[in-house]
Amino acid sequence: MSARPYAHPVFAADRSARRTFRVNSIFQKLEASPLLARGAPFAAFVLLTFCQGKFGEASRYWFYFAKTIVGAWLIWQVRPLIAELKWKWSWEAAVVGVAVVVMWVGIDGYYPRLDRLLSQVGLAKAKSETELASELWNPHTRFGQGSALAWMFIVTRVLGSSIVAPPLEEVFYRSLVYRYVVRPDFQSVPLGQFSWAPFLITAVVFGSAHQEWLAGILCAFAYQGLVCRHKRLGEAITAHAITNLLLGLWVVWRGAWKFW
Repeated sequence: MSARPYAHPVFAADRSARRTFRVNSIFQKLEASPLLARGAPFAAFVLLTFCQGKFGEASRYWFYFAKTIVGAWLIWQVRPLIAELKWKWSWEAAVVGVAVVVMWVGIDGYYPRLDRLLSQVGLAKAKSETELASELWNPHTRFGQGSALAWMFIVTRVLGSSIVAPPLEEVFYRSLVYRYVVRPDFQSVPLGQFSWAPFLITAVVFGSAHQEWLAGILCAFAYQGLVCRHKRLGEAITAHAITNLLLGLWVVWRGAWKFW
């Protein structure tokens, strides 16, 4: 039996110091750039999303688990740097959140999903029903119906989409993209300022990130309306969280995995 390599305490301390230095250096860059502070966490979240399913079928679930943990850590790190990153409860936000999920589910089937729309206009290859079915995010089919691992991933998805995704996405779309379209010096643009161009552009960008692109656009209108009305992100974050929570519960209850 081979002996375990001896880790000299000086070298171990040096590695620890280098890791701490790198983390502090990244934080300093975020602190120095309001754009990076709002954009980099979302970019990391999207990168991990892109990796889902790229390393085998199980990776779509493990990468979602990883991005939930990483996303929560990123929110905690940038929270002191983003003054508008604050949740705010109101009945108006709750009503909007519920209305959006009713709309999201209610209009499904009345318009083509994004992948089908892109194939219809020649921008993507049409997928067969078998291919579409294989891409559904359903842990039961991969880890066994009712298995502990399947339920762990389902709970992670519900919590991740309800607690982690809303602040990351609202900060990126409503605080950064919307105001940046108005003026590159986006911090000089009040959160409550309404302009048609950024209102429509941000909604389209947000919608195109979802298979349910039309629901996404209408959803973005509602959330942006809350921001413009209240001049802060808090209500939009809350509404977004309620929408995602209810949608997640609907998916699990009805087995409507296509929404995930």
